Amino acid sequence: MDTDSTFDLVVLGAGSGGIAGAIRAARHGARVALVEPGLLGGTCVNVGCVPKKAMWLAAELADGFELARGFGFDVGAPALDWNRFVAVRSGYIDAIHKGYRERMASLGITLVVGHGCFADDGAIMVGERRLAAPHVLIATGARPRRVHVSGGELGMVSDDLFALRAAPRRLLVVGSGYVALEFAGVFAALGSQVEVLARGERLVQRFDADISVALEENLRAAGVGVHLRSEVVEARRDADGTFSVTCTGEGVSGGFDALLWAVGRQPNVEGLRLDRVGIGQDGDGHVQVDSLQDTTRDGVYAVGDVTAAPELTPVAIAAARRLMDRLFGGEVDAKLDYSLLPTVLFSHPPVGTIGLTEAEARMFHGDSVRCYAARFRPMRGALAGRPQRTLMKLVCAGSDERIVGLHVCGEAADEMLQGFAVAVVMGACKRDFDRTVAIHPTSAEEFVLLG
Repeated sequence: MDTDSTFDLVVLGAGSGGIAGAIRAARHGARVALVEPGLLGGTCVNVGCVPKKAMWLAAELADGFELARGFGFDVGAPALDWNRFVAVRSGYIDAIHKGYRERMASLGITLVVGHGCFADDGAIMVGERRLAAPHVLIATGARPRRVHVSGGELGMVSDDLFALRAAPRRLLVVGSGYVALEFAGVFAALGSQVEVLARGERLVQRFDADISVALEENLRAAGVGVHLRSEVVEARRDADGTFSVTCTGEGVSGGFDALLWAVGRQPNVEGLRLDRVGIGQDGDGHVQVDSLQDTTRDGVYAVGDVTAAPELTPVAIAAARRLMDRLFGGEVDAKLDYSLLPTVLFSHPPVGTIGLTEAEARMFHGDSVRCYAARFRPMRGALAGRPQRTLMKLVCAGSDERIVGLHVCGEAADEMLQGFAVAVVMGACKRDFDRTVAIHPTSAEEFVLLG
């Protein structure tokens, strides 16, 4: 094997951002080396979005049995064959891996298996192999944080959930963000008794306050315990094998079969030797980048969760593609606009949001802000006697009432948001929604009927 190779681009990390960057650069004609020590696809494909969504879909099907009974179907309680489910999920992921390998082979991308780090001259060393390139992309992602308290090692992190072969009888979820609330809903639907412990005043504090409250109410209505303004200070295993925690403020105590720490992620920068080449990091260890994804070292760039950008797979992919269009595609001004990023929280029910919260809008636009909202029971749930309610909210600003924020918590929020996000990015105003004919009966129609 050659110990010294020259490329146009070396990519560190074959997660979503790294693969997207490598493929886009190769399509522009660049010679690309992609360095990865583990499985192709990174967190998203292997221990994130893809297997998580599979579990979410399984939970949705389980919940469907309850809905069916409400409609009058004579159906028994669902029983998930976890081994079969895991096999199906693994097969789906294997097909993604195969697709990646085939696409990279067709584009001539060189896959280098191993851990890469910077040499003093900026080249990348993978063991004894030296990879030289005028451009290096850092896309090594992030991993889950653990709670650093006595007994913290007793809890699982999100990566560990995919090794489960049964739903825990009683589960404590510590955290209030995407991972915490997504898995709280999944396991509640799959039969677990779930308690959520959050240190903040409300759930997902980055979301619009009304949406956070609506999600909390829906979780409680589904039987999930929600405990705010509380923090774990100790975890322990009791004589009967279950787990207990000691908390500050409002909290819960013991009898848990499993603990899940869902308190954020930390960037994978260890071993890269960033100090050798003067690449700056922020206080949390993220690689510092500017609006063009440039680091503090010329010719070195970073995208995705290894930076402080929103931890969303499509963000990493979009940033990497625009960067490669700039470097190799002749689009000198190409960069990702981070101002309008649609996102979905796959809770039960899901939450979709794009743009400013009401509080943010009032801070930027003052008294010109006007909000429109609707709360209702979606038809399917209402027919089945469900108490859960949908909340849909538009945040408008200026004399033309341009939509600067669109938020929804409720059934089908995940599917309806993408189309509405296009409208918001295009600068739609409230009058544009008003003159759009509603599709009845749907939940989505409420966005064009708000008065």
